[in-house]
Order: sequence, then C-alpha cells, then structure tokens
Amino acid sequence: MKVLVTGAAGFIGMHVARLLLERGDEVVGIDNLNDYYDPRLKRARLEKLEAYSRFSFRRMDAADETAIAALFAGEGFERVAHLAAQAGVRHSLTHPQAYIQSNLVGFANILEGCRHHQVRHLVYASSSSVYGANTRLPFSVHDEVNHPVSLYAATKKANELMAHSYSHLYALPTTGLRYFTVYGPWGRPDMSPWLFTRAILEGRPIDVFNHGRMQRDFTFIDDIAEGTVRVLDRIAAPNPDFDAADPDPGSSRAPYRVYNIGNHQPVELLAFIETIERALGREAKKNFLPMQAGDVLATHADVADLTRDTDFAPKTPLAEGIARWTAWFRGYLARGQRSGISNSCGGEAAGN
Repeated sequence: MKVLVTGAAGFIGMHVARLLLERGDEVVGIDNLNDYYDPRLKRARLEKLEAYSRFSFRRMDAADETAIAALFAGEGFERVAHLAAQAGVRHSLTHPQAYIQSNLVGFANILEGCRHHQVRHLVYASSSSVYGANTRLPFSVHDEVNHPVSLYAATKKANELMAHSYSHLYALPTTGLRYFTVYGPWGRPDMSPWLFTRAILEGRPIDVFNHGRMQRDFTFIDDIAEGTVRVLDRIAAPNPDFDAADPDPGSSRAPYRVYNIGNHQPVELLAFIETIERALGREAKKNFLPMQAGDVLATHADVADLTRDTDFAPKTPLAEGIARWTAWFRGYLARGQRSGISNSCGGEAAGN
C-alpha cells in the first residue's frame, strides 16, 4: 500500500513507519520538526527511515491547509496514519494555541484530504487522556469521555468527534487509537522514562508527583506500533448492532471505531521507578511533590475490543521493556555527548 504517516519524525510515527516499510509498503512521511523538544532527535529518527528506499519525507505542517491539500492531490494515498500532534499535558496549560493549531486545525486538514481523495482508512492518534475525570477502571471505549481535565485531552476528544462526523457524512472509515503512556527506544525527552533515567544516571533527584501514588498503564513502543498497523489493516465498518436509543461511544452506524492500546497492567509510579533503578543498577534520589494540574490518578486500558477485532494485545512485560529502553538510552546518551545533541527537556515527569 501507499501510506501517509504524519508525525513521521515523532516517537510513535517513526516506529509505525518503519514497521510498514519492513513489510514492503510505500510510506510518505511528513513532520514539521518543531522545537517542542530537540529537533536533532527527530532528524536522527528520520535517518533510520531514510535507509529504506520506499520512504520519502516532506517537511510540512498539518495545519498548512494549502500544503496538505496539494500533498493529497499529488500522492494518491490508500491509507493514512495521522500521528502528528502537539503532545504534552502540562505544555497545554501554558501554550494552548499550539494545540488548537496542530490538533484541531491540522486534523481538519487531514480529514478533508482523506474525504476528497478516496482514502480507504484513516487511523489517528487519540489518547488515554480523554478519560479525564473518569474513575471507573479499567477504562473502556464503551464509557463516555465527556470530562477532560486538560486542553490536550479536550483536543483528542474533539478529534474523535470530528472523525465521527466525517465517517457519518462522507462514509470515510476512521479509527481512533487511545494510546496509554508509551515508552521505549527513541522515546520523547519530555516523558518520565527519559527524565527519570537521565537524572538517575547523573545522580540528580527526580520529581515524583502525588508522592508516587499514581498508576499508569505503561505500554512498550513495539506493541503500540504493531497494534497501530493491525488496526490500519482492518478498515472500520459500521456496527450492525448499534442502538441509537442507547448509543455505544466506541462504535457507530457509520464506519467509525475507537480502540484502547495499553498494556492492561497498570503500575504504580514508584514501582516503575524501581524497575528503572534495577535496570540501571542505581538508586534514584526522589523529590516528592503534590499532584499537578491536568494529571489523573490512574490509567488502565481495557483492550478487549482491540483483541477481538485484530487478535492482538500488547504483551511486553515492564521489566523487559525497561531493560530495552535503558540499553538504548545509554547508547544514545553516549552518542549525544560525542555529537553535542541535547538530551534534556522539561515536561511530563508524572508519566502521562
């Protein structure tokens, strides 16, 4: 197939693009290479993809309506994996306009491109953050998600609503993937695995919010990539049992679906830190802090629908995933020190 992967220089985008390329698909990747974190990390990811002859890259912003329209008109994509977004829960508290432009305007442009150019399936990144103030665990796609606690979460919920409207109006098959705390090689510098691992190696204290009494459904990147590609292959279809008098939030009469992708095994933040400590052979100095605005106490993915429809569920144990993460990070840190690449970034220390 010919597949557009937006956010191809991003953490998830790179891994999804590589998996598609390894099985023989043609991939066009776009990314705006913004400076939310060091663009050199993004370029290093792209270098891995550019080793494949069936990959091409365009530096482009999804919020650029003219450029996106021209891209779709000229390429004839069969499927789209829209993984570009302005990420970060806390960053949305101080930079709201970035989320409006990237996550709302950008997504509208992608929907329009898919609508007008016969894309057979649009798969897009949602987030576990949409569950917001919900406390019933595990989180199910059949539950309502009407109480976001950050603008980032609100934009992801809006994406799901926008996608449904296009599925309903134009019969465009769309599937939203609610990712749960992704970690692994080539991860983001604003996320807790990077912040914790680097600080422990340097002997600096780590910030542990809510005194570590938070749970996250940490999900390894290889599982995320495989689940995304499996969903891309399964074109969303209408739910024949949909009842408008008792509507199911996870499906529709339209060709629309939403799935959770999480490890289905939530881990307390302190246990996560202990796993990193064991992998590194060093103990962390902990700076315990209160709960931060926009955070939630726990995430836990119900992946029953994903498993039923794609015969797949994330399976990488935390200890294995962290061992692979820390091994990669040590190597990357050593390369960065030789080349001058920055390895620091403020951000999501709580592990959202």
